[in-house]
Amino acid sequence: MAQSGRAVVIGGGIGGLTAAVALHGRGRQVTVLERAASLEPVGAGISLAPNALRALDVIGIGDEIRDLAAWQGDGGLRTPGGRWLSRSSADAAAERFGGPLVLLHRATLVTCLTARIPQDSIRTAAEATLADPGDADRPARVRTPDGEWEADLVVAADGIRSAVRSTLFPEHPGPVYSGFTTWRVVVPAPGAEFAPHETWGRGSIWGTQPLKDGRVYAYAAAVAPAGERARDDEKAELLRRFGDWHDPIPAVLAATRPEDVLRHDVHHLAEPLPAFHRGRVALVGDAAHAMPPMLGQGGNQAVEDAVVLAHHHEDLAAYTAARLPRTTAVTRQSVRAARLNLMSGRAAIALRNTAIAALSTAVPGLLLRGFDPVAGWRPPQQPYASGITPAGER
Repeated sequence: MAQSGRAVVIGGGIGGLTAAVALHGRGRQVTVLERAASLEPVGAGISLAPNALRALDVIGIGDEIRDLAAWQGDGGLRTPGGRWLSRSSADAAAERFGGPLVLLHRATLVTCLTARIPQDSIRTAAEATLADPGDADRPARVRTPDGEWEADLVVAADGIRSAVRSTLFPEHPGPVYSGFTTWRVVVPAPGAEFAPHETWGRGSIWGTQPLKDGRVYAYAAAVAPAGERARDDEKAELLRRFGDWHDPIPAVLAATRPEDVLRHDVHHLAEPLPAFHRGRVALVGDAAHAMPPMLGQGGNQAVEDAVVLAHHHEDLAAYTAARLPRTTAVTRQSVRAARLNLMSGRAAIALRNTAIAALSTAVPGLLLRGFDPVAGWRPPQQPYASGITPAGER
């Protein structure tokens, strides 16, 4: 039988764990079912913008995460030869958005989240499927190899290939290939000083960012056929593609072992879902609105979802109404950003770079300004609903 107030979360990633913490804080008895053998995340870094940090304020860890901000001084956008197209600073970004941009390892965020829910509420190696979404008169049912769970609320945080999404919305076409692949590494600092940067080449990009613990998070993307992989290893592929780009990229690659490199093709939900809920089930994160990573908002939107869902946990239609328009807009903006970042035509790239450099000189902070609608979001809960600014906000 269902216990009153029980919530079952399918998936122990960032979105699922944030939802578990937020629902636990609202008095729900929460069980997290994660199919992997542990919660150790597969991935590298995650960038948390002020919108997600405000959501984390609601569950009490916003300032703890802000303290991990490592970007200081200048940064910006470069060409492969090293020319700066646009420059900004950590202080300018924090002043504009009301707080820092924080890059941290996913494992750090997972540790912070799991510390705030009872440890016996997390079950790993627990493959879960939705047996019945439930309705107003009956609980939802989730099936696992060890038996069934009944719940007043099921949170589907089972990722871009969400089986729950397919069960709830079988007519939806699902994710499509975004046209490019990505690589990510976390390595020791390369020994050379550098300003955090993203570099745009021909159909490819590279980013080098510091972490608070002294390591470096680097990421890359390139237009490529779906499923293509290196003929030898992915470090060698990165050397072929980026080895002659400006410093510190060669030094970062020199510090990278082949086994350090993660490669994933990028997919997104080009067609929005009709809703983010059905019955007693709510979708969060990539299960609801997978998007390209060019704005760094995939994890951020999952965190937003989680705290908004907790706010509307007794009215899932209100959750859909709050989240569907916003995430659809952010997804579309991410798709447009990917097209701009990964241009392949030489003439178009030259025009793009000239325009960015000229506009950034004429209108300082222009690129930051384009991020305003994303980073300016505020949660519906206190303290933001009251207009009071917490300590982490400037």
